[in-house]
Amino acid sequence: MATERTLSIIKPDATRRNLTGRINALFEEAGLRIVAQKRIRLSDLQAGAFYEVHKERPFYASLVSSMTAGPVVVQVLEGEGAILKNRSVMGATDPKKAEPNTVRAQFAESIEANSVHGSDSPENAAAEIAFFFAGTEILP
Repeated sequence: MATERTLSIIKPDATRRNLTGRINALFEEAGLRIVAQKRIRLSDLQAGAFYEVHKERPFYASLVSSMTAGPVVVQVLEGEGAILKNRSVMGATDPKKAEPNTVRAQFAESIEANSVHGSDSPENAAAEIAFFFAGTEILP
C-alpha cells in the first residue's frame, strides 16, 4: 500500500471533553503519524464552506452549528493506506454501529456529535488538507 495523507478533525464534542490525546493515541497505535496539527475555532463561514458538499442535506445547518460550538483540532495523518486506516480507526458514523475500540464506539455522544471527521477519498483528502494547511505546515 502507498503512503498517503488524510485530514482528521477532532470535533468540538471531543475537545470539550479533553479527548484529543486519547484519540490521537488510537491513530498513532494504528501506525498513522501526525505530520501537521493545530487547534482552531471554525467560524460559521469556514464550517459552511468546508461542509458545502452537504449544503442541500437536512443536517447541514446542525452540522455547521456543531462544528462551530467549540475548538476543533485539525490535523494531517500520514501512513500506508492512511485514508482507509483512519476511517477504520474512526469507526462507523453512527456510534451504535461502530466496531468496538474505534474512536466513535469509545467516545462519540451521538451520530452528530461523533468526535471525529476523516477524509473519504484521495481527492477529498487533498482538498480538505489544502483547506486548512499550507504545504509548509506539513512536516513529515
